[in-house]
Amino acid sequence: MEHKVVDFAIQLAVVLFAISFHESAHAYAALKFGDTTARDLGRISLNPLRHIDPVGSILVPLMLYLFSGLIFGAAKPTPVDLRNTRDPRLANLVVSAAGPASNFLLAALGILGFALIRRLDPSAMGDLLEALQGNRFASGALAPITYVLFFFVLVNVMLGVFNLLPIPPLDGSGVLLSLGGAPVARVFAVIRPFGFLILILLIATPVLGNLFRPIQGVVLRLIFGA
Repeated sequence: MEHKVVDFAIQLAVVLFAISFHESAHAYAALKFGDTTARDLGRISLNPLRHIDPVGSILVPLMLYLFSGLIFGAAKPTPVDLRNTRDPRLANLVVSAAGPASNFLLAALGILGFALIRRLDPSAMGDLLEALQGNRFASGALAPITYVLFFFVLVNVMLGVFNLLPIPPLDGSGVLLSLGGAPVARVFAVIRPFGFLILILLIATPVLGNLFRPIQGVVLRLIFGA
């Protein structure tokens, strides 16, 4: 039980940081295109309290952890007024892509960290595997570092991939809308009212798991160097 509590606390901390970085990236990109809405609301911040949503950031991660052992979360959407931007279509593309791109950047930094750890102390990876299997936490400073870093990489990759799905209100819909123009806008106008229902169905069925599974396999090979 103690292991589960620690495990959940670590994963939740990683999720809150990841979504804070993600939403700050949206806000910063919007600012660069001339829209100060998010900045004026204090949304360029790594303070989770600026971005946290009680349901998406706390309740949903808790429920997912209870049922799957992994957690996932969402923050309050970052407000962007494209009318304030110099090039609304380009701004929408960059602002939408900035969130997932920021998570992939964090994941890449974490993978580089693992490459350094494997070089300095290869046995640390075996200790990590033992900890992930729930067997034991090894002694020494590297054990908690590798454990946190593992979820840091995994959560950021999953968050980035999930948000690139072309389903309103996810970031992927903004990217596709900017690239596809009017024809895509007409399609999204039809499905937008059902966006959250579609996402719930994806989460509740094996569809999302089937999407994540091969991606997680790639991430594991990058982490463990296999």
